[in-house]
Amino acid sequence: MKITGAQILVECLKEQGVDTIFGFPGGAVLNIYDALYKAKDDIKHILTSHEQGASHAADGYARATGKVGVCIATSGPGATNLVTGIATAYMDSVPMVAITGQVATSLLGKDSFQEVDITGITIPITKHNYIVKDVNKLADIIREAFVIAKEGRPGPVLIDICKDVTAAVTEYVPKKPKEPKEKSLGVTVDEIDVAADIINKAKRPIILSGGGVSIAGANEEVLELANKALIPVTTTLMGMGTFPGTHELFTGMVGMHGTKTTNMAVSEADLFIAIGARFSDRVISDVRKFAPEAKIMHIDIDPAEIGKNIVVNYPLVGNIKKILKLLNGKIEKVEKSDWKNKIDKWKKMYPLKFPKDNVLRPNYILERLYQLTKGDAIITTEVGQHQIWAAQFYKYKSPRQFLSSGGLGTMGYGLGACIGAQIGRRDKKVINIAGDGSFRMNCNEIATAVEYKLPIIIAIFNNHVLGMVRQWQNLFYDSRYSATTIDRGTNFVALAEAYGAIGIDVKTPEEVDGALKKALASKDTPVVINFEIDRDDKVFPIVPPGAAISDLIEE
Repeated sequence: MKITGAQILVECLKEQGVDTIFGFPGGAVLNIYDALYKAKDDIKHILTSHEQGASHAADGYARATGKVGVCIATSGPGATNLVTGIATAYMDSVPMVAITGQVATSLLGKDSFQEVDITGITIPITKHNYIVKDVNKLADIIREAFVIAKEGRPGPVLIDICKDVTAAVTEYVPKKPKEPKEKSLGVTVDEIDVAADIINKAKRPIILSGGGVSIAGANEEVLELANKALIPVTTTLMGMGTFPGTHELFTGMVGMHGTKTTNMAVSEADLFIAIGARFSDRVISDVRKFAPEAKIMHIDIDPAEIGKNIVVNYPLVGNIKKILKLLNGKIEKVEKSDWKNKIDKWKKMYPLKFPKDNVLRPNYILERLYQLTKGDAIITTEVGQHQIWAAQFYKYKSPRQFLSSGGLGTMGYGLGACIGAQIGRRDKKVINIAGDGSFRMNCNEIATAVEYKLPIIIAIFNNHVLGMVRQWQNLFYDSRYSATTIDRGTNFVALAEAYGAIGIDVKTPEEVDGALKKALASKDTPVVINFEIDRDDKVFPIVPPGAAISDLIEE
């Protein structure tokens, strides 16, 4: 049958099983939106308040569900407003397809109204991108884009479609979606044997579980390896939930804001097993002093990550889940471990600290939130101190439960991601932990949550400053607080109510439970809780810039 390019796009999205799109219309995508109107029974369009909100919502939807997130924007500023969200997804390996409108082919390169070279702009932050100038190529490009977004190490793909292509008519032939090609394992039996032998002989091993474990669905295999060989486990920020936070072998996060137990264990380990992690600077700090006594084993699907930031002694490249299954079959059962006993002592000696007083503290809020939700909520975060507190004081027991901008560190990410996650996971309570600075950036998306009756919770840790930057200024810049005080008198409760959400003020520890219970009881209305916390509460531990991760400041 012959249909328009816009209709082909919609039919191809339906082929891929897409049921939800996040976006904002404009002139260059009018034909697409007309086709979406006619297909509204099959594909739900979520109209966000801003294109950046759409990109973060698609990202949150993808992280929470494991599906490909889809967002759409018009040409020019609409397309450029997606850039931060695309870069966020790229840094954290999130499968996403971003669709943008473009001026007609006859107007390309002429500085036409709302024309921008979005494919040129996004080359460094996409796995692949396309500009479609021929309607006959559109269907195949869309299908290929979804395969690329999902296969191997996932990531965002952009499709820029000229407006005349969406109006042009051509033959459409339905096709079943292609599944990503399963790449060869990449490791030999001998390499597995060597790795198993190294693990079996190690006296002080430690596992680092990263975001790649969640992507690969390999958390059970990591748990099996740890339990069998009695190996302590730490995670990256992106790896939160890939190993149960309540497990006796869990030591807490690693790196700049890692626990003292973890960082000491890494510094004394004789074998460091990194699984689905990329050795970012926030993990290793001074590379010359990282795990100085350890051989490094790195299991990852992306060969580009092997040896990129740290010398690797035992690389195992391929599907993490399959490699771990082979490896686990060769691991000897360990019943007792002096190493584990030592780490258990450290855990008792060096717990995460916070003042014990009658002041409203972030750790208390998060501990009560954990208890009231029974650790079952999906937590999204903005970026800053609150992000690290959320990682430290809420215990995550499963993958896809902690959604945060790890690589790019995008302030304003959390609310859009919270909306996308709630739409993708209606069975879960989804809560965004925010700082007042981050919240201001995209707070207009409360209108989206209200419109679609989403019972999300936005918990603002309001210290009236840019907390993490202020902390650095205090610790490393002799308390020169340059441009970090944002005490502007904004009434966040009134703001929430103006949008049609529920607003709650909390100033004392005694008010926490009542506020959280009221918010958790909401069935179809978003709730904003303004928690007034001290501006000088700090994230500890912290590793000073350039120091070894064992040289951390505890308080």
